[in-house]
Amino acid sequence: MLKSINLSYKKLLNKTKDLIILQTVQSIIQWDMETMMPPKAVEQRSYQLALLSRMEHKISTSPEMGRLINEIKSNANYEILDQIKKRNFQLIKKNYEEQTQLPENLVSETTRQQVLTVNSWKKAKASKDYSRLKPDLDKLIDLNKKVAEILMKVKKTSTPYNALIDNYEPKTNTQTISKVFAQLQSGIKKLLIKIQDCPGYKNKQISKIQIPVEKQRKIAQLIAKSLGYDVVSTNSGGRIDETEHPFTTGYYDDVRITTHFHPNNYISAILSVLHETGHALYEQNINQEWKYQPIGSISSYGFHESQSRLYENIIGRSQEFWNHLLPRLKKITSPLLDDLSLDQFLILINQVKPSKIRIEADEVTYNLHIIIRYQIEKALFENEIDVSELPEVWNQKYEDLLGLKIENDSEGIMQDTHWASGYYGYFPSYAIGNVYSGQIFQALNLNVGKVKAQIKEGKLKEVNLWLKQNVHYFGSLYEPNELIEKISGEKINAQPYIKYLQEKYKKLYCF
Repeated sequence: MLKSINLSYKKLLNKTKDLIILQTVQSIIQWDMETMMPPKAVEQRSYQLALLSRMEHKISTSPEMGRLINEIKSNANYEILDQIKKRNFQLIKKNYEEQTQLPENLVSETTRQQVLTVNSWKKAKASKDYSRLKPDLDKLIDLNKKVAEILMKVKKTSTPYNALIDNYEPKTNTQTISKVFAQLQSGIKKLLIKIQDCPGYKNKQISKIQIPVEKQRKIAQLIAKSLGYDVVSTNSGGRIDETEHPFTTGYYDDVRITTHFHPNNYISAILSVLHETGHALYEQNINQEWKYQPIGSISSYGFHESQSRLYENIIGRSQEFWNHLLPRLKKITSPLLDDLSLDQFLILINQVKPSKIRIEADEVTYNLHIIIRYQIEKALFENEIDVSELPEVWNQKYEDLLGLKIENDSEGIMQDTHWASGYYGYFPSYAIGNVYSGQIFQALNLNVGKVKAQIKEGKLKEVNLWLKQNVHYFGSLYEPNELIEKISGEKINAQPYIKYLQEKYKKLYCF
């Protein structure tokens, strides 16, 4: 019987390997769509991705997959399987149960509509005309509501929106998120008042110098190399390309990042490369022995964001990091930044100024952008608002929470690609990631000696190794709520992150 269950398990993993390889093909095609694809190819690409999604669905829900799952589940020796085999089986079974309930035509239609809606979003954003996006967005949201209704029953969540959240942050729900976000909002608002009341607050706004794109590309490579992300050697597993909206995609030995270079805002590219490199390092450092297994993937998108935000903000905006790197940056840009001091540069990359645009938001107010999106998304999928009301609701929340007046929908409801891409339930992961990053960095400091001193000397090897061994390596062996407790010794808690912000900005703004 033991031999029988091991044989069934091996066959199940082989089928799952095919599924994972197909998913990696999809990711590269989607990368091409954002970076290299000519505009005329949109409809053609929509059919290509729709076909791949149908193929993925067929593999996920095949009778053979179901038969193998039942054989293993009913085998008398199931309980003596080790932790890795059990976790792999649980993840495969969960995916099978969810996918078998989703009609193939709904999966295919949703994927195709995503491509069409992203194309509409690009045109609508360029013309600042929400009416050009609304019809396709309406269709996509309606399709995702159907998906959410089905998944709610399979996942046994209390609401359809909780089923969508579970796709990105397993075992997490709106009750937990709302509680943590209330902690965040309260702590951030108090800190923001202190910063804005600082006598020298307005004097902390430093003008930005134009840096040519070619020099920014060299800066991007410098940052990637400094963090340990190889994009230049003959054995590299990474790339840096350009796109409208920065993102990371890939798997193990082929993980690619993108950025956007603004000649009049070189800081934007610096921060996006720091952020996306954090994502890439996580993907590349999962246990290599688990490649093509379900556990050889990320624990959650919140954990993914914890790594991008940790490298972007806690490390990448620190005095210690730039003490080592600023002289090298100035050498690349000389003579444009020759007169820029370390203190001035730190204010430049850490200045607190509420922004209308999420990806340009400062570290303190960033989470308020996410809270707004979470509140809107939740209301949308609970049928409290509809697609036609989104711009009005968005604009009001920005005025209420950030004190900003939105002038047009391109800087408002259409600034992000996520909703046009069908990523509903994704946004909370950004702020959850910030919370996790505070807990993880607190644990890092407790377990690795003189962390700041190492960063100051440009020696990130020990920091990277600890993160690899304690965060990245585990992939999805644990649920995210289990992993954060294993790392930090406590459940998700916003206080370490709020404390980090308070200590950092008290020093920067002298209050």
